[in-house]
Amino acid sequence: MLAFRTLPLLFALSIPAAAAEPHWVASWGASPQARWDDSFILPAGVPASFERQSVRDVVRLSVGGKRLRIVLSNRYGATPLRVGEMRVALAGEGAALVAGSSRAVTFGGSVHASAAPGAVLVSDAVDLPAGALARLAITTYYPAPTPVSTFHWGGQQMPYLVGGNATAAADLPAAARFAGRAFLNSVLVEAPAAARSVVVLGDSITDGNGSSPDRDRRWTDVLAQRLAPAGVGVVNAGISGARLLGDRMGANALARFDQDVLAQPGVSSVIIMMGINDIGWPGSPFAPGDAAMNAQPVVEALRQLIARARAHQLRVVGATLIPFEGALAGTPFEGHYSPAKDAVRRRVNRWILDSGEFDAVFDADAVLRDPARPSRMRAEFDSGDHLHPGDAGYRALAQALDLQALMGKKRTRR
Repeated sequence: MLAFRTLPLLFALSIPAAAAEPHWVASWGASPQARWDDSFILPAGVPASFERQSVRDVVRLSVGGKRLRIVLSNRYGATPLRVGEMRVALAGEGAALVAGSSRAVTFGGSVHASAAPGAVLVSDAVDLPAGALARLAITTYYPAPTPVSTFHWGGQQMPYLVGGNATAAADLPAAARFAGRAFLNSVLVEAPAAARSVVVLGDSITDGNGSSPDRDRRWTDVLAQRLAPAGVGVVNAGISGARLLGDRMGANALARFDQDVLAQPGVSSVIIMMGINDIGWPGSPFAPGDAAMNAQPVVEALRQLIARARAHQLRVVGATLIPFEGALAGTPFEGHYSPAKDAVRRRVNRWILDSGEFDAVFDADAVLRDPARPSRMRAEFDSGDHLHPGDAGYRALAQALDLQALMGKKRTRR
């Protein structure tokens, strides 16, 4: 397939003899963000706090295993994050649990736990066998006032919120829904020795804006389906509005790379698809006072990420920036696109494709662009806002990756 050019091949799944035992692998993730105030053009969309309430998150694993661990993040909290109780189960329809699958989640043997400001909270191992692409329901009870200071914005997977301790409830028919995640950071599985994961570091296109909510139709979800038979997981580290160099909707990529990519266990590769917001935000309602971006700062930021990935022996794949002519036109966010901004995008894409600095490149632009007008997305792939693909576009992205190239042997570096 022409959309994926391999410089060496992406994955090396040969395992040294000393590493033949099962190991912990990141199977699902949601990158934490700091809650912003009401001065920003977009509302946070999650409750301000929880108190004597339960949140049920439904997530779909990528790689499976016999045991799992739940990770909560208090990365941006100013006070300790206190958990009253947590349970995990296989998920049925909606908020329902699969009968007989509910398990208590403990932390150092206790059902109660606390994470200091800035810290993560990792559970004990839970004996709950879950296959690749299994859906889990994770229910957390917050007894004390708990400001939602660390969250993940967006409505592609919407949690359930009810009063009281509902961690063991078989279903939550009267639950409210909200658009985002609160504190839930990742799910780790104890997987076979050959299992590995890839982290996809990105923005709203990786986060799946424009895809059908609660249907697992982001491009990373489709990629996970394709890679599951090979025991390779996919961790989505996309944040809507994320930038390489700027903050606001999440910390800049250079600031969050260690925690969102390098700290994930079992990861052997990272795909980077970022930069469109660095180019599109300046002069728009998102960043009206920012100076126009040129290609060189974007390139230098990507070079920094490449260097840091290689220092940790990760294979790093660069994805080109997709076309965005007409992005958000006719909305309160108009101003995201201009011909001058598109010229910067094309210069960045030329560097990604031609520099030889990535281990491999994925030409996402070539997959989605309209051949008759390369600055815009093909209509059948467009969600309607001319910035984000819809389900068909995300499927096309994931299907364009050459899995034989992804599974090839490691190149020896000189």
